[in-house]
Amino acid sequence: MLTIKAVRPEWVTLAASAFLLVAFNLVLWQHLLAITTADARGLLMCVAFGLMIFCAFNLVLTLVAFRPLLKPVLMLLFLISAGVAYFMAQYGVLVDAGMLRNFAETNATEVRDLLSLKLFVYIGLLGVLPCWLLFKTPINYRRWPKELLSKLLVGVASAAVIGVVALANYQGLSSLFRNHHELRLMVVPSNYIGASLGYLREQVASAKQPFITLGEDASRNPAWQTHGRKSLTVLVVGESARAENFGILGYHRDTTPTLDKEAGLIAFTDVHSCGTETAVSVPCMFSNMGRKNYDASKAKNEEGLLDVLKRAGLEVIWRDNQSGCKGTCDRVTLQDVSNLKDPTLCANSECRDEILLQGLQHFIDTLDKDTVLVLHQMGSHGPEYFKRYPKEYEHFTPVCESNALNNCSRDSIVNGYDNTLVYTDHVLSTLIDLLRANQDKVDTAMLYLSDHGESLGEYNLFLHGTPYMLAPEQQKHVAMLAWFSDSYQKSFSVDTHCLQLSREKPLSQDNLFHSMLGLLEVNSQVYNRDLDLFANCRGAVIDGVLARE
Repeated sequence: MLTIKAVRPEWVTLAASAFLLVAFNLVLWQHLLAITTADARGLLMCVAFGLMIFCAFNLVLTLVAFRPLLKPVLMLLFLISAGVAYFMAQYGVLVDAGMLRNFAETNATEVRDLLSLKLFVYIGLLGVLPCWLLFKTPINYRRWPKELLSKLLVGVASAAVIGVVALANYQGLSSLFRNHHELRLMVVPSNYIGASLGYLREQVASAKQPFITLGEDASRNPAWQTHGRKSLTVLVVGESARAENFGILGYHRDTTPTLDKEAGLIAFTDVHSCGTETAVSVPCMFSNMGRKNYDASKAKNEEGLLDVLKRAGLEVIWRDNQSGCKGTCDRVTLQDVSNLKDPTLCANSECRDEILLQGLQHFIDTLDKDTVLVLHQMGSHGPEYFKRYPKEYEHFTPVCESNALNNCSRDSIVNGYDNTLVYTDHVLSTLIDLLRANQDKVDTAMLYLSDHGESLGEYNLFLHGTPYMLAPEQQKHVAMLAWFSDSYQKSFSVDTHCLQLSREKPLSQDNLFHSMLGLLEVNSQVYNRDLDLFANCRGAVIDGVLARE
């Protein structure tokens, strides 16, 4: 039978602080060694940094080192920190409020894709085992006056060490923190505690904000009266599709073999996302705030593009094969196809993206209103890229068939990811061909825009969600495509030759809101011509009102 000698609480906080710093911060130490010089000065900087973090941990834990709190708090920290350390080591993620929001708004399918034996080993060895040892360890608390005095002395000593170390290494440490903002997002557990507080503040702020309507003056331009038939504008929201790996955008592999042959397809080369995760990019691209002014709590309480289009008299439908629309489709028709029981396209509570096209021909045959149809793809969502496409679209091998990406070769990861784009190529081409086949009876068009990009091991990063300021280009540079039927071009005065000539112009998801209003000839004071990518390739705008030339 295991017998553990009783210890004072200050020894427990010291041991816990050391354990937190060493066991859960491997990624931090690896990064710190990589960004400091490989000499005595660099080693001294690492020691000073570690000593400050250790004392900061000890100072905070001393504040909760009371009989009812200490063990439960430490157990919770060990368990959560084990999971966070795993994901940081596995995918190179940095933990901030945005990453926590991404986690909070994910669905069961995405969570299942992230589960692995290695995760449970992390939680067992770094979480459950230390909790069990702590549970078995008796803590010998003093009487209140002596206990408070002891905590005061420990707190003062910890703060003093932090101050002395900071002053003694001020120049080096200040330069380190000034040039490497990512460090604060890598310290476990302070990173996820700070992220949790930030996310909580965001939720509280959102709950207090009044709901704001947008574009109450929205109406369709009189030019609509000249349209001889109904229109269907399909907006495809891609997932994790980085521009760098699109063959049609210059990638050395042919990941878009059928799109390359689509007549009239326009591929925009320089488009950047609003965020690096779906929970930010999707609501941001459908709002009129723009990336620099985007506020998540405000976005939850404000109408967006789809509301304005609906108010102007268009039928708006969101068809989803992913984790939802993040609030952007709350007031329009939602069709969730992600859990259908199609034997060919669906399995294990997940459907492949061709499910988005199911029944589309019948939908067109019975179309009785001018409609905007949004298709939200599963696309190239990781880490299990091999699940995103049928086997016949596995053009590149070998493929990583694990969610433990750091255990796979980079070539196998890239192969799996590129295969997802080959399948997206098939889905989009099938959609375009269907729209083209129906252009004699319906004006049809497609616009494709990915929500964000993806890291595939560059800079030891995987997946997405890195804070925008620190995110590599691969997570921000996204693919955007457009196709217009001949009849749509005539009805909506779209000059595709002009668009082809301007396809290398720098664009971002900030353009979507205003471009869709301009394309669909919706008049409103919220429309900004300067952000309408179609403005110079279609009808003129006079005093904020769209008019044909």
